[in-house]
Amino acid sequence: MIEIVPLDGGTFSAKLVPQITALLAKHSFTKQDVGGFAVVTGPGSFTGLRIGLAVIKALAEVLAKPIAAVSLLEAIAVAGAAHGRVTAVLDAGRGDVYAGEYEVTSSGARLNGERLLSRSELIESAADSIVLTNDKRLIEAGRSAGLQVKEIELPRSDVIARLGWKKILAGEIVSPGELDANYIRRSAEIFSKGSS
Repeated sequence: MIEIVPLDGGTFSAKLVPQITALLAKHSFTKQDVGGFAVVTGPGSFTGLRIGLAVIKALAEVLAKPIAAVSLLEAIAVAGAAHGRVTAVLDAGRGDVYAGEYEVTSSGARLNGERLLSRSELIESAADSIVLTNDKRLIEAGRSAGLQVKEIELPRSDVIARLGWKKILAGEIVSPGELDANYIRRSAEIFSKGSS
């Protein structure tokens, strides 16, 4: 059973743990019933990733539960229901995109690489793959350039939970100390590591 609970507004840090507690209580679960944690490691907003990862690190450490780290680009690649070479794409701002290149089969997605590209670099690098994105401008530009582009919705938390559980069952877990954000954009990475 997976239930999605939206966190509205900008005070995610104040709402996240109480929402988890309320969700467990609603379904008569306790913290001991949690089998593990699936968490998106990026790419995404600096603040959102830091808050989410800090909460999961703390909960996993205290409860001694495994963590599955899931890239949002991996979730897009899997949710797109396309097989073969897939390029999952998100707008990165500043005219750039986050691009994750995967080989997708019925058993999952194998990462070939994730990187920050300009839109023109994306057009060149994705010529022989299926491009999956939710960005309408990228869809139009990609199709105009002759790319095979499929519009998808951003994966919800249920997709992340299923991917994460599959990783936990396969032993693909990280410790709280190893869990880190995947910003892809180099300047954000330098900033985050320099401020720790």
